[in-house]
Amino acid sequence: MSYEIVDTGNAESLREGIERARELLSEGHSIVIPTDTVYGVGCDAFSPTAVNDLLALKGRGRHMPPPVLVGSAEEVPRLVSNIPAGAQALMDAFWPGGVTIVFRALPELTWDLGDTQGTVALRMPDHPVARELLVSTGPMAVSSANVTGALPALNVDEAVAHFGDRVPLYFDGGPVGASYPDAPGNAGSTIVDASALDSGGPWRVIRHGVVPEDSLRQVARGEWEN
Repeated sequence: MSYEIVDTGNAESLREGIERARELLSEGHSIVIPTDTVYGVGCDAFSPTAVNDLLALKGRGRHMPPPVLVGSAEEVPRLVSNIPAGAQALMDAFWPGGVTIVFRALPELTWDLGDTQGTVALRMPDHPVARELLVSTGPMAVSSANVTGALPALNVDEAVAHFGDRVPLYFDGGPVGASYPDAPGNAGSTIVDASALDSGGPWRVIRHGVVPEDSLRQVARGEWEN
C-alpha cells in the first residue's frame, strides 16, 4: 500500500484530504494528523477492530488504551457519564490545548478502547487542522505518532519514518510543539484523572506533559494525589 501526504496549507487539498480521511476511517484504517503537542496516529474511536489495529501499529497492548480527541467541547457530554465541576473548569481554562482529562465513560457507548476500567481520556487539541478534521469525522482514538519506545513525531517526515506505507494518509501541518517551548514534562499532553472525583477520590496526574501540574491545581481546586 502506498501513502499520501495532504498539504494542509492548500484549501482544496485539505478539503479533499478530509474527505479521503472520512473514507479511510470508515474502512477501519488509521491516519496521521498534527496536533498542538505532537503528531498523532488515530482511527475511528467507535471501531474496536480499528482501535486494535492502531494498538498493533504502535506496538502496544490493550493495557495502554489510546486517548480520544474531539473537535469541540460539546462532544464531551455525549461520551462521559458526568463532568465534575473541576473538570469543567480545566476544560474552560485549557481547551483547546495540551491537557487530557480522564472521565467515567458512558457505559452504553459501543466502543472498545482497551482496558480502560470504564474510563475515557479526552482532549480537544489546539490545532486548526486537527479540529477541522475532528468536527468532520467525529471523535478519534489518537495516540502519538511513533512506535512505542521511540520519540513522538514533531513533523510529518518523522511520522512517515515511523509508519511509512502502513498508514495510508498523513496530514502535513508543519512542525508542531512550538506553543510549549518551556514544557516541564514530555512533549505530549498532560494527562489528569478526574474519574474518581464523583466517589470522593482525589485528582491524579497520570502523565506530566506540556502543561505544568501547578497550573492545573490553580484551576481545579480540591484534593490532589501527591
